[in-house]
This record gives sequence, structure tokens and C-alpha cells, in this order.
Amino acid sequence: MIETHDLTKKYGEMFAIRAIELTLDEGDLFGFIGPNGAGKTTTMRIIATLLNPTWGEAYVCGNSIYTRPREIRRLVGYMPDFFGVYDDMRVIEYLEFFAAAYRIRGPRRRQVCDEMLQIVDLDFKRDAYANTLSRGQTQRLGLARTLLHDPQVLLLDEPLSGLDPRARIEMRNLLRRLGQMGKTIIVSSHILPELADICNKIGVIDRGVMSVNASVADVMRQVRQQTVLHVAVHNQPETAARLLDDHPQVASVEIRNGHIRATLQPGVQDYSDLPTLLIQRGHRLTLFREEEVNLESAFMALTKGMGSAAAL
Repeated sequence: MIETHDLTKKYGEMFAIRAIELTLDEGDLFGFIGPNGAGKTTTMRIIATLLNPTWGEAYVCGNSIYTRPREIRRLVGYMPDFFGVYDDMRVIEYLEFFAAAYRIRGPRRRQVCDEMLQIVDLDFKRDAYANTLSRGQTQRLGLARTLLHDPQVLLLDEPLSGLDPRARIEMRNLLRRLGQMGKTIIVSSHILPELADICNKIGVIDRGVMSVNASVADVMRQVRQQTVLHVAVHNQPETAARLLDDHPQVASVEIRNGHIRATLQPGVQDYSDLPTLLIQRGHRLTLFREEEVNLESAFMALTKGMGSAAAL
């Protein structure tokens, strides 16, 4: 759906983005992470054909940004970080105005606008004036506007910025639903936890250089060198801990507040013998789970020293 090759944008001697390589398939929800000014917006504007690169190539659904920009604009819905709304328009009038710009005519125009309001859960504000909406509601209205022409690709620049906690949750749920509808989505943010639980792929960019570009699962595997297990037994945790510590798959064991934390040897993936061993020795398991890798911790581990590397 989206491919970029050596995508680069320079302003004088300064690189806004440098050699961006990206491949996204249908239904991918790509979290584009980086500080303000890192190059996220530049990349998205080039993909949306709103900005020409200095060199490199980008394709959307097989269409080149150089030779088929009109076709790309029909396929893409772009929501910038900041966008204006017409304060003297009601919500439904605002959507119908843009639907007309997309050449959606006749009774279908009102039908499409009604459907978009339902998708973004803003139907109850259809007759409200745009200037009475909260920040979260305004963001949802902008997303409804972006969806009017049923784009296959969504480019959402900081859609969660400035939202209160409830509005963030609602927007994340909405992004999940759009991904389930088969949309290919690039959503940018400078705050990793905002995207950690909804994206299947992430890219990390700083000073125009993308240092991480992988599936969330691959990032987790890359960061995790050893599996950590959390185990609890009905009684005698010290005995259970010694059993685990003597097992060749286990590197180390410690007890914290009656719970056992067992770190496995590097490379051990199958640890099914361990619960079997404990049960055979008479221990009743009340907890046995693998410790999850926090994506924020993974981000910090993967980007350690990134700034200095990107500056070279």
C-alpha cells in the first residue's frame, strides 16, 4: 500500500529526512514516533503529494508521487496536526461542505456525512456549531472530514495531541476500528505510550533518520534477550524456587514478596517443562506467566545513543 525508497528532503545543507525506507501493507497501523521536528510531518506530506522530496521515491497503492499524484490524493486521507474549522458552520454543514469539494453529490452526500458522524461517534453534535466543540470532538470532526471520500490510506499527524485522557482513549479505540476496516494508517506522535497498544508496526525517527522500523513483535524480540517468568505457588515458595534454580534452562531465581521471579537462559523459548516439574513435585501453581516487555522500555533500549548517531 505504501512504499518509500531513499526518501530524502533537504533545505540547503540541512536534512529534514534522510533515506527513509518504509513498506506498509493493507491494514497496517504504523506508529511514527519521534520528537517535534524529527521529520514525521515532512515524510507524511511527501506521501500525501503535498511536498516534493529532494530525491527518492514513494508509492501509494502502486502509484508514484511523481507521475500519479492525482490518483494518490483520491486514495489518501491526510489529517494535519492543526487544521481550521469554520466557526459559523454547524457540524453537519461543515462535513457537507467538504463532501461537496470531494464531488459527492445528491442524497448520497447527506448519507455519507451521517455515516462518518456515526463512525467517529459525533452524531449527537451534528447540529452544534463547530466553535462549541471540545478539542477531542474537534479532532474527531477532522477525522470524519478525512474519511469522507473513503480513502484506503490515512495519514494522521499527531491526532492525539492536546487531548484529555478520556479523549485519547476514545481516539485510540477509533483508530483500532479503522485498522480493522482494512485502512492502512500512519499515525504520528512524539509520545510512545499513546500508540504502544494500537500499532502493529512502529518507526522511530530523530533528526530525519529512522533508526527503528519493524513490527512491534520484532522490536520486542530484539530487545528481550532473556525470558523472565513470574511464578507463585500455594505454599513453600523457597522449595519451588530451589527446584527452578537447579533446572538447566534457568539462569537465576529470586523471591519477591512470596513470588518467584525466574530468568531463563539466553535463547530459551520453550519452558513448558518448568510448570510440569513444579506440579509433579507437589506444588500448586497460583501464578505462572511470562513477563511482558514494555514497549516504552524497548523504545529506550533501541534508541539509546540515537541522537548522537543521527547527528553524524
